[in-house]
Amino acid sequence: MVVLRYLIIILAYIGLGLGYLPGLRMNRATIAIVGAAFLMALGVLDLPAAWGAIDYKTLIFLFGMMVISANLAASGFFQLALDYTIRRIHSPFGLLVVLTFGSGILSALFLNDTIALILTPLVVGVTQLLKLKPIPYLLALAGATNLGSVATLSGNPQNILIGSFSGISYLDFAKALTPLALICLTIQVGLLWWLYPEVRSLRPYLKVKPPRYHIFKPLLAKSLLITIGLLVAFLIGIPTAEVTLIAAALLLVTRRLKPERILQKVDWDLLLMFCGLFILTEGVQKLGSLEWLSRFVHDPLSILGITALLSNLVSNVPAVLLLHHLIPHPDTRTWLLLAAASTLAGNLTLLGSVANLIVAEAVAKQGYRLTFGEHFRFGLPLTVITLVLTYFWIY
Repeated sequence: MVVLRYLIIILAYIGLGLGYLPGLRMNRATIAIVGAAFLMALGVLDLPAAWGAIDYKTLIFLFGMMVISANLAASGFFQLALDYTIRRIHSPFGLLVVLTFGSGILSALFLNDTIALILTPLVVGVTQLLKLKPIPYLLALAGATNLGSVATLSGNPQNILIGSFSGISYLDFAKALTPLALICLTIQVGLLWWLYPEVRSLRPYLKVKPPRYHIFKPLLAKSLLITIGLLVAFLIGIPTAEVTLIAAALLLVTRRLKPERILQKVDWDLLLMFCGLFILTEGVQKLGSLEWLSRFVHDPLSILGITALLSNLVSNVPAVLLLHHLIPHPDTRTWLLLAAASTLAGNLTLLGSVANLIVAEAVAKQGYRLTFGEHFRFGLPLTVITLVLTYFWIY
């Protein structure tokens, strides 16, 4: 029975790292749920304990941010932002800079995976219109959505988790890590400039007519007003889960938009995966499986290293869920280190973050290929530089 319990845990985390289990049609969400259910079936924990392990505040925050992002997308906000960029940027290098900082800032305000999903086809379309090679700009998008999301609690799922566990306010988190995110985005621009000579040009390209799109003005005005109100509420310290749910509820009160159009855009797989991961992590803790890992987590440098390693082995959200039980001195700086390291490590490989995979899969549908090697050539130096910078920035 003991061997079987550990086998379930090992298979679950292998599947979470790969995103699938060989020979089975399962994704991360189903792997997490099945792993959690098997641990309950094997007596590791019962249903009340499993239910109690789920952090409802994290799920509410995630759901609310997804509804807000879906409304902004439906209103045409992201297409409008890209159109604004195209009309004012006049060179390949200018496009690289604006795309990097634009997608980075959007990822800090909204979930990075959502930004990657929405902007990838738009970036491919823009590079085709301007007759530019898309790969450097797609790498810029993938990297920037990770780097920019470091800045705030709403930037990515692992930051949302850490906000819930640590109690750090939205404003304090942003004040500590926003400058780091901006420096990392600048480093990315320099790295892409060095790796891809074609993006260095400052010569204006020929003006082209931007692609047509539809702006739903009433929804755009309503979404922007509520989003601004939400950000103000974050900054003045209103609890993030509550205010995000209220903002989402206000957007769901509508006479014009069918609710199915918004609810279909909610990433239910991600929410389900979180439920399974909470239960799975509770089971791992009850079995005492984290004791061996605690020997490697004893100071800031070891926390940085083990976080980066685990984030690439099992993905950053499972890594944070495993490690947050082991932090020896759970002070603000340690929580910030865990947040930044788990996010920045996602740039190392194509499999390191969901945002990277979203870009790779979405661009494949457009007839291009972002290979593991192409990404690693960019991701390795970016990850090493930004992780070293993070350590010295926080400590």
